[in-house]
Amino acid sequence: MIDDLFHTGVSLADKAVRTIAVYVAVAALLRIGGKRGIAQLNNFDFVVMLLMSNVVQNAIIGPDNSLAGGLAGLVILMAVNSLVVRLAATVPAIGMLVEGSPIVLARDGGYVRSALRRLGVRQADVDVAIQLRGGTSVADTSLVRLEPGGAVLVRLRPDEENAERGDVAELRTRLDRIERKLDALARAGGSA
Repeated sequence: MIDDLFHTGVSLADKAVRTIAVYVAVAALLRIGGKRGIAQLNNFDFVVMLLMSNVVQNAIIGPDNSLAGGLAGLVILMAVNSLVVRLAATVPAIGMLVEGSPIVLARDGGYVRSALRRLGVRQADVDVAIQLRGGTSVADTSLVRLEPGGAVLVRLRPDEENAERGDVAELRTRLDRIERKLDALARAGGSA
């Protein structure tokens, strides 16, 4: 039994080539297939991801069911991913190739329907992102963009932006100055 745990059915080089080839193929298919991140997966995307992991398992490990072979495949997969992530972060051309560029989903209060169709993104999904940002509809936005990592960036029109703590603090400071000036004017007018 111990021999079954550590006797690999394929060589380490074979396992490395298999793992790298599957990694590249899956990454390319995900890049071509869509930009939605894990947080934006719908039920159908989730099913595909689950099934895809099972489909590529045998392509990575081959006829090897040993513990050592599985761990070797895991280490190679993690190392390749770490290398790709670091290269994408340091070399802009690789980052653009791996991650792509942002895609505008709405501009100046209107949807870019061709982009929504091409990406398979529903207006309802964009509406949720807008509402989470504080808007009520696409009409409240100046820009809605799907970022390479799958996040949806929403920029509201300036008149639709919510006040933040800093804005409120600045208004309080200004009101305090106005009150002091009014008090000073009232004192000056009352003593004349």
